Amino acid sequence: MIKRTFLTAAAFLTFSIAFGQQYGGMWIPTELNEKEMKEMGMKISAKDIFNIQKPSIKDAVVQFNGGCTAEIISPKGLLLTNHHCGYDQIQSHSTVENDLLTNGFWATNPGEELPNPGVTVDFIVDIQDVSSFILKGTENLTGKELEDKITTNINAYKASKKTEDYQKIVIKPVYYGNKYYAYVIETFKDIRLVGAPPSAIGKFGSDTDNWVWPRHTGDFSMFRIYADKNNKPAEYSKDNIPFTPKYFLPVSLKDKKENDFTFIFGFPGRTQEYLPSIAIEKIVNETDPAMISVRDVALKTLNEKMRTDNATRIKYASKYARVANYWKKWQGEVEGLKKSGAIAKKREYEKSLATKNPDLASTLSQLERLYTAQAPYSLNRAYYGEVTRNSETLRLAGYYYNYINAAEKGKMTDDNEKRFKEMLTEFYKDYDAQLDAKVTSQLLALYAGVTKNPEFLPKNFKNNYGNESANFPKIENWSLNSIITGRATLNEATVYSDIDKVFADRSALISALKKDPFLALYTQLRDTYMNSTENQYQEEQIKIDALQKKYMAELMATDKDRKFFPDANSTLRVAYGKVQGSNPRDAVYYGYQTHLSGVMEKYIPGDYEFNVPQKLIQLYNTKDYGIYKDGSNDVPVNFTATNHTTGGNSGSPALDAEGNLIGLNFDRQWEGTMSDLNFDPKLCRNIMVDTKYILFIIDRYANAKWLLDEMKIVK
Repeated sequence: MIKRTFLTAAAFLTFSIAFGQQYGGMWIPTELNEKEMKEMGMKISAKDIFNIQKPSIKDAVVQFNGGCTAEIISPKGLLLTNHHCGYDQIQSHSTVENDLLTNGFWATNPGEELPNPGVTVDFIVDIQDVSSFILKGTENLTGKELEDKITTNINAYKASKKTEDYQKIVIKPVYYGNKYYAYVIETFKDIRLVGAPPSAIGKFGSDTDNWVWPRHTGDFSMFRIYADKNNKPAEYSKDNIPFTPKYFLPVSLKDKKENDFTFIFGFPGRTQEYLPSIAIEKIVNETDPAMISVRDVALKTLNEKMRTDNATRIKYASKYARVANYWKKWQGEVEGLKKSGAIAKKREYEKSLATKNPDLASTLSQLERLYTAQAPYSLNRAYYGEVTRNSETLRLAGYYYNYINAAEKGKMTDDNEKRFKEMLTEFYKDYDAQLDAKVTSQLLALYAGVTKNPEFLPKNFKNNYGNESANFPKIENWSLNSIITGRATLNEATVYSDIDKVFADRSALISALKKDPFLALYTQLRDTYMNSTENQYQEEQIKIDALQKKYMAELMATDKDRKFFPDANSTLRVAYGKVQGSNPRDAVYYGYQTHLSGVMEKYIPGDYEFNVPQKLIQLYNTKDYGIYKDGSNDVPVNFTATNHTTGGNSGSPALDAEGNLIGLNFDRQWEGTMSDLNFDPKLCRNIMVDTKYILFIIDRYANAKWLLDEMKIVK
């Protein structure tokens, strides 16, 4: 049994606080809520966080490979991010014979660091509010005319600015298009793997503990940025040298205390804090449960084989984690929204503002009507999207469908086909057609069973695919004779082993694909969906988007007492809070810190999720903790705080009041995953790896002291 760590009721009372961050916040770093941050304990200034005139913390924070966040922790470009953010790269260097996922990896010198083609790191050079430029001349425009004018203005702004070859300007809207910001981005392309703990540390608890607290996961990995001899971005070359950053983060070994100020700096992906109550109601009661149910089926089938077959475990490890991630998140989101009474609170808030502003009352009424009209299409969209996404074979059929369409329209150039083949090669590398035949059989039966409106399904779909046990022999037989699955031959070649030969005769390939039953099934599903759902959904969504922009403007104009922050949109943001435990349900109290002893409490020898490496067991048994233990004489592993985070904040630095690195953000507490829609500081907690645990693993476990020598460690 997995043990949980609880606080007594008396202990919980000692950390009750008046939450200053009533609405949370993911603040644009040029517009920080500095007054409140200082009131909560910050010792540095906003200029220390973001400054284009001199080095500042922003120069050490990067977007890692277009999704996660990472931070520089040495003057030699050493980069820290999550294990799960570097997972694909660790997997790509792994084989059954040399399994870095299981064994971990630690370079002993720069020459052993492993290149990762295609991986990028983006620095934010500058941020500018360009609303007046982008919105100029749009005052009386709507629909396509408005979109075209904004596009014209964006292009004009970019053309007016001079950038280097390795730089770009990205312009993004906030507040639903009421404001626009320009980001100057500098991209580095030579990123090398330096170190990663084994999955038994970096992914400890795996799917069972994902989104869960208490947590005991060493979710970190290390990379290094390389540059040319002039310290500028360059493609990979053996002649490149470690990048010298403008700024790097000092790493703190100080103990954490309840109510310590902390802030998160990173690239949160997407939040929707300002949706009306009717939208939240549909998410809680309809679309989230639909998506959860599809992934339930897919994950169960994959898990059964991954637990018994090591090759499948390696092949599907990264994909399984991606599918499971939001499956579990959606479950916590629904529970949190219900527990916090989010719908009722939003309705009450809307009602109070509507009494002050009749225009806002009218907008809310229209939004209620539009979301209700869109609901059946939104539900089918959720089911269709998840079925065709989680059936890898149907996803492949979709790729080939697009290939045929482009070829027949004369748009499949040699370069496009080359990229298509490269994508397929990567896809097939981690694809098991027989396993996916089982997944597909079950998903088709589920879709047939839950869909009540016959217009949403192809003719006779329920009769043909409604029986799961009858589906598998049919789907497996198709699979054995399919070009799409790669199991059939075309001119004595398969896409598994000789993709160039398969594509040598485009006409023959297209002819064979058109006879493939999976392409026929996908085409039927897609055509039915497009005719019955997508157009209708988008028609309502266009109206909703226009009203949401109006609603946002009215909201900000009406609620003068509220300090607004823009929803996350994968741009650089700051969130702040305090180190805190939590009381997620009656009589359950969680402390803010977990320790190595908790890892051993969860230890299950040989288990897929809770195994512990022998060396870590030895370090625990001998209490060989060195300077990495805290006041309890144990090594701290993870901690929680009230920072407002979301996807994309994975790998974000957690910083103390002086701007020192104290942790690495990697997750949220399950009861608070609703924070994308409704941040409640009483329930919402972000989860971080303690820097003491990171340094302990690097030093005592990996014997990679040469990496510590690069860092500035604050004791």
